[in-house]
Amino acid sequence: MNLRRRRPDDVEINNVVPLVDMLFILLIFFAVTSTFQKEAQLRIDLPEASQTPSAVKKDTIEITIDVEGNYFVNNQRLINSSRETLIKALKIVTKGKEKMPLMISADAKTAHQSVVTAMDAAGQLGIVNISISTISSKTP
Repeated sequence: MNLRRRRPDDVEINNVVPLVDMLFILLIFFAVTSTFQKEAQLRIDLPEASQTPSAVKKDTIEITIDVEGNYFVNNQRLINSSRETLIKALKIVTKGKEKMPLMISADAKTAHQSVVTAMDAAGQLGIVNISISTISSKTP
């Protein structure tokens, strides 16, 4: 009968293989089940104009209005479409600087009232550098 104890330095590689297999399985499980941040782009069809649009400055505030009349300030959707909510959002973004340029990008099928509301909210805050985003018309 062999009663001799095994020495601790007789570690076999076969004892580590199941551990490595489990780590790979867990890695695959977490990679498959994790969610990645998806940045949704707001899809709007801009109205056409005969002049080419000018370049947008980097510190420009952008108000986007979709076809339903929902407002987005710098790609952040507002909780409702009221003028007061838009004014509060613009106050937060401008931080009291009226000289910041403002770009309004509205869908071509958006009601005219939504664009006027955005311009009125900007005017109430003293923002006077307002542009409306368009695409160039394809005239021959």
